[in-house]
Amino acid sequence: MLVAIVVATTGIAQNMTSSPFSRDAYGDMNENVPAGYRAMGGVGFGMRNNRAINPAQPASYTSCDSLTFMFDIAASANWSRYRDAGGMKNKANGNLEYVTMQFPLFKKWIAMSVGLQPYSSVGYSIALSDSLAGGSYHYTTNYEGEGNISQVYGGLSFNIMNWLALGANVYYMWGDLSHMRQLTFTETGLNSTIQYEMLSVSNVRFRAGAQLFHTWGRHTINAGAVFEPRLKLHSDLYTYESQTNDTVYMYKDGWQLPMVWGVGASYNWDNRLTVAFDYERQCMASALYNGMEGKYSGLRDRNRFALGFEYRHNPFGRNYAERMIWRAGLNMQDEYLAAIGAKKISASIGIGFPLWTIGTVINTTIEYTHRGSPNSLEDHSLRFTIGASIAETWFMKRRL
Repeated sequence: MLVAIVVATTGIAQNMTSSPFSRDAYGDMNENVPAGYRAMGGVGFGMRNNRAINPAQPASYTSCDSLTFMFDIAASANWSRYRDAGGMKNKANGNLEYVTMQFPLFKKWIAMSVGLQPYSSVGYSIALSDSLAGGSYHYTTNYEGEGNISQVYGGLSFNIMNWLALGANVYYMWGDLSHMRQLTFTETGLNSTIQYEMLSVSNVRFRAGAQLFHTWGRHTINAGAVFEPRLKLHSDLYTYESQTNDTVYMYKDGWQLPMVWGVGASYNWDNRLTVAFDYERQCMASALYNGMEGKYSGLRDRNRFALGFEYRHNPFGRNYAERMIWRAGLNMQDEYLAAIGAKKISASIGIGFPLWTIGTVINTTIEYTHRGSPNSLEDHSLRFTIGASIAETWFMKRRL
């Protein structure tokens, strides 16, 4: 288990995206839901399952069995096709997604979760060619960027009553995001220019969550909410200019993490059919970015909607196909960069394969995502995620 955490730390520190849409701000943001919920469109705020670790909703940890230790790890592979007026490019990459653990502290009343996750990722390489002075001077501009913001978290959940749970996560975040712009002329005698920028960040952030839940007969309803306050990032920006061969500008502590809030609900029938819905708002426009409010530096608030379905014919069936878990979901969200007018839309399907040990499930997800507009830059991507969710009885006292 320690080896898995070390490997995950190394893997998450590498690039997890190759999208040109990660060029600005903090890059591609991660939803931080487990692989099974990703197949359901990324729902999580209203989900409460004793066989899934759900860091997106810290109040959900007490749903675990009071005798069970849980461990979850996932990896993904992504294939993307980018298209603009200049042509088309295919790109593939893959990486570890996360590693999380969850265990009870006091019967069914208190539980804890810890883990390592990505917060955002930057990774792109773009080349644009043009000319000046009526075609007398030809040049190419190359844009390249890489980096990640990673986070480790620890969370506690408390069952206040038999129908109410509260929880909170504390995250430590760190990472570097680098961007390079190179201008190269075809004609001899004209000097190339390189501009390099690196943003280093670190800080502690918090997320609070609450869930209401009730079961009658075969029916269960869960409702949940989460909230994160706006917080300043400890940050340093360094800019290098090749013409002067020196660092010409440094800006400190001009970035904030946005206020985030979200609500969600789920309905479960007979531990077989689940329907869930989430809404999240990330207030980027009112958070500082590069020393200014986000709305003045090209950022806007991000709204995210998710709808998910899960079906298992019979959790205890003798036929293996009856115990398989079938999932599907939709996700629609705003790009938080105001210059990108189109929404990001995703559709996902997935299958959970239970092993003979009843608490272990191999979760697979295929997710198709469309971003951008045919009139500018367009991104079609296909992501395959596989995760192992392991639940083992560790705390039972053996009788001789």
